[in-house]
Amino acid sequence: MKLSPDETIFWQQGFFTINLTIVTTWAIMLVLVIAAVLITRKLKTGIRISRWQCILEMLVTTINNQIEEIGLKNPSKYIGFIGTLFLFIVTANILIILPWYEPPTGSLSTTAALAISVFLAVPFFGIEKSGMLGYLKSYLKPTPIMLPFNLISEVTRTLALAVRLFGNIMSGGMIVAILLSITPFIFPIVMKALGLLTGMVQAYIFSILATVYIAAAVQDAYNKKKKLKTTKN
Repeated sequence: MKLSPDETIFWQQGFFTINLTIVTTWAIMLVLVIAAVLITRKLKTGIRISRWQCILEMLVTTINNQIEEIGLKNPSKYIGFIGTLFLFIVTANILIILPWYEPPTGSLSTTAALAISVFLAVPFFGIEKSGMLGYLKSYLKPTPIMLPFNLISEVTRTLALAVRLFGNIMSGGMIVAILLSITPFIFPIVMKALGLLTGMVQAYIFSILATVYIAAAVQDAYNKKKKLKTTKN
């Protein structure tokens, strides 16, 4: 039994390896790009719109509302990153309905790459909003003594993001594989349905946590603006 799609290798030359994780990851990205082009090439502003545009607008509106509810006042600025995270993870997970498909999110290398993206996005948005000095000062709050603990927190939460997603997807795949070998067909079908639900929930959780981390990084800038407005009034 394979624990990860990384174990299926198609080509290897020295340090360069093309495995199942890389192939499925690029295939999913290609599908998302093609779908985005096809759906957005004929967008309309009238009352009558296509079914796909309706679904797209509902998805964008829902993601924007979630981002705003968490505390980011300009969701359109962050939806490009957070929405892409969600769409990639949810697509990678729901494709388990296809036979012989192994989700790239069942590989620690993929989930680590996604977590590192969040790790880099947090200071990017934080510095953009508060400036380099303002963002670095946030590591000294509430007291300078907290500096090493805040730095450790940055690293550990990134690790937690990667391991949580990897663990849930990998364990779901293993359970389905075990049931396929020891039980009638009805149980694996039920587990596939449960896997679809779990995959969507994991995509939602990962995206929400990424939004929370970004919101925490830019919150100081919002608080300073509020104080300035209050002082002027």
